Amino acid sequence: MSTPLIHIVDTSLRDGSNTVGHQFTTEQVAAVSAGLDRAGVRTIEVAHGDGIGGSSLQFGRAAATDPEYVAAAVAAVKDASIAVLYVPGIATLGDLQGCIDAGITTVRVAVHCTEADCGQQPVIWAKEKGLTVMTFLMMSHMLPPDRLLEQAKLLDSYGADVIYVVDSAGALVPNSTSERVDAFAQNLRAKVGFHAHNNLGLGVGNALAAAEAGATYIDGSLRGLGAGAGNAQTEVLAAAFGRAGYEIDAELFALLDTAENVVAPIMRRPQVIDETAVMIGYAGVYSTFFHFAKRASEKYNVPVAQIIMELGRRGVIGGQEDMIIDVAAEMAGQLEPVVAS
Repeated sequence: MSTPLIHIVDTSLRDGSNTVGHQFTTEQVAAVSAGLDRAGVRTIEVAHGDGIGGSSLQFGRAAATDPEYVAAAVAAVKDASIAVLYVPGIATLGDLQGCIDAGITTVRVAVHCTEADCGQQPVIWAKEKGLTVMTFLMMSHMLPPDRLLEQAKLLDSYGADVIYVVDSAGALVPNSTSERVDAFAQNLRAKVGFHAHNNLGLGVGNALAAAEAGATYIDGSLRGLGAGAGNAQTEVLAAAFGRAGYEIDAELFALLDTAENVVAPIMRRPQVIDETAVMIGYAGVYSTFFHFAKRASEKYNVPVAQIIMELGRRGVIGGQEDMIIDVAAEMAGQLEPVVAS
């Protein structure tokens, strides 16, 4: 039986923004985009690490505006679609229109896994504008497959072209990945995607499991550049999927060239699975908490593992970054613990 074509979507210039303090220059965005385009990658995600509109004191100020990043990427590519991430509550439709004006043709609407209805307005609006719409169910490990599918069906009804199982915490393992992707593949009109984080060292393995279960859109980032321990590494995905007998729309040697000669010099540090990353995956905490938790640990002299485990126990999700400081301060004895009513 022939295997389906796997579409590699690269998120180095969006998820990877988290690891460089959102300080990509437009020149760097252009160089990486050009390399990915030469390698055959047909969807390239750019802009602030927390999505368009994310440049702020809370999430971190970016070195350029979202439309400036988009325009730099669009000018650098010949064939690729430039995409942005839209998180309701962070982005506005006005922000999205600005990126459309700058040249995007794809938007990725990301909602927490229990809040698919928050995606209705931007999905329908973007479809009316003629965009390809990919949708993210973030923190997908927090719901069992049947309940996650209920949320995915809402996104399907809004007209999403692709619906992703998103392992925002890097907490999934191959069997739990397969269960969720299979539920989507068997029951949705939309195509199915998978976005991995590598906090437990399973990014590429989970991506292979996702493809085996029916996902045809697989996210990666060059050199694994992304939040936490990073994403599934794009060039490794290309090699692994080739060895597994899949056809992909990206060329390995061109990806390796861009990873080695363009992305590696930009990186502030290698993407490694350190104590903080492992605990994020183990506790099921949002990967973008990585640097926030480290800083809180140093400020309050509380072990980072304890902070992350408590965040996981409380079920803290993306957008609740202020809770990291609260938890660290409580554990250091500087605040009275908050008792849930």
